[in-house]
Amino acid sequence: MAITDIRAFAHLSDSDIEALGREFDAIRRDVEESRGVRDARYIRNTIRLQRLLELGGRVALLGSRRRPMWALGTAMLSLSKIIENMELGHNVMHGQWDWMNDPEIHSTSWEWDQTGPSAHWKRAHNYVHHTYTNIVGMDEDVGFGILRMTRDEVWRPINLLQPVANVILAATFEWGIALHDLAAQKEADQVSPAQWNSQANKDFARKATRQVVKDVVLFPALTGPAWRTTLYANLTANLIRNVWAYAVIFCGHFPDGAEKFTVDQFENETHAQWYLRQLLGSANISGGPVMGFMTGNLSYQIEHHLFPDLPSNRYPEIAARVRALCAKYDLPYTTGSLGRQYLLALRTIHKLAVPDRFLWATSDDAPETSSERKFSPAGVLGVTAPSVDPVTGRRRGLLTALRAHAEAKFVARRKK
Repeated sequence: MAITDIRAFAHLSDSDIEALGREFDAIRRDVEESRGVRDARYIRNTIRLQRLLELGGRVALLGSRRRPMWALGTAMLSLSKIIENMELGHNVMHGQWDWMNDPEIHSTSWEWDQTGPSAHWKRAHNYVHHTYTNIVGMDEDVGFGILRMTRDEVWRPINLLQPVANVILAATFEWGIALHDLAAQKEADQVSPAQWNSQANKDFARKATRQVVKDVVLFPALTGPAWRTTLYANLTANLIRNVWAYAVIFCGHFPDGAEKFTVDQFENETHAQWYLRQLLGSANISGGPVMGFMTGNLSYQIEHHLFPDLPSNRYPEIAARVRALCAKYDLPYTTGSLGRQYLLALRTIHKLAVPDRFLWATSDDAPETSSERKFSPAGVLGVTAPSVDPVTGRRRGLLTALRAHAEAKFVARRKK
């Protein structure tokens, strides 16, 4: 079962958690008070780069019947779509740049280059996902209603198709997100799925039609004799953008160490515990500035979940302070390479496609699903309450508990 008591799982006292919350509040305050010219320059330069890449790609595709021009145009268009989707659309609609009071870069006016309406996405993602992050039964993004990503979800025969469904989801990710958000919007509007003339359906149909016409009809037609190769280029660029966005999202939410939680944990959650849930429920992708930029700085998924409305270009400096707090409170900071994080998520997808009776671990102590009960009874350290190392004076929190637990399991396996 997922985590029901985050205090017990984290091996922190109530006073420790509240102190941690105040330190996160201080980070937010410092960044909010220092936003200014360099941040505005960053987002405007990003918009300029994205538009130049798109324009350059469209011009190159005028000659797309020649293979080198097709490759150049497709590459530039793919980069343009990735930047627009990840660093611009996602982050602008989070309200990260609303403080500039620029109507062009405002969460209320930005409409992204994707099949789903931004209004649907903002409700499903900004509100539901970021409020109920990884709470099983409340956060619809846990598997997107398609994949079983935790043992807390009952296995169904349809889950046997997860490996195939995962490939389809990756290739059509913008459509998967759009349909997921449409369902969430209809639920919020209390609209029956059978009501085809609902406002949510109309908004979706209008936006999806515009996107399809733009990519399949309008831009290919503008290239005249090269319309066929331009069409292939547009479809390829969309595919590349979809697969990249899918990989980044899955690496930030589903590798080992990105914990799941129960409704019981949420019901009496404090503001500080919300911070702690975001920290424990997210995972980062290691890499430099290029990786950060190409992921919309969602390679800093932990920092994004802690501060979803702070400018994304600040996440690297925020990350240094978050790492220091994790060390101070003996908490894990889950990170790894893109390849490693994705392989861990992929392992979960394939593993949970089969019934639980074929799996070794339990829902309390599995790589992708764990709870405070993994440390009980008595716990690996002898206690589950927070403690202090008598020699170093350092906290012995969750990170120490997890290491001790792993060592105990290793020793137990060797004795068998």
